[in-house]
Amino acid sequence: MKCQKCEKPATFHITDLTGDELLALHLCPDCAKEYLQTEDAEEPVAPTMTGMLNEQLKLEQTAEDLKTLDARKCPICGISFYEFRHAGRLGCPHDYVFFGEELDPLLVNVHGESTHTGKEPKRGVRDAESQTELIRLRREMREVVEQEDYERATEIRDQIRTIEGEGQRG
Repeated sequence: MKCQKCEKPATFHITDLTGDELLALHLCPDCAKEYLQTEDAEEPVAPTMTGMLNEQLKLEQTAEDLKTLDARKCPICGISFYEFRHAGRLGCPHDYVFFGEELDPLLVNVHGESTHTGKEPKRGVRDAESQTELIRLRREMREVVEQEDYERATEIRDQIRTIEGEGQRG
């Protein structure tokens, strides 16, 4: 997607809810910085969404920093931060730890808290370590099947069944 003010790639997607209407902007880092500084110069009475975004987004972050961050991949499920930003979904419970520094401000902004306080499933694997291990094993199984190492795939399948069986009993 291209910046709405110039032709550079848009890396900032800003939704401004301060007025009567919804304003959705897709801007490159330079235009986003300019837009947010212009908004701050007006000295609003109440904090605006763009003001909060300005604090969170660390606009001095260069395109290289963003590229480096986007390339980071979870060692368990393999999802990159770029994939998370575009899909809006994480790949496994370990991602909350691996991308924790980047996710904490987002979670607090969206949910008001950074810890889960809701319901949990009655069946299945409950602890995050077992869920993470299952995801890692399933990814490993896909890889060994692609390599046609069926003996290793059988071992992994048995490990998965063992973990899933423990989750059913607990």
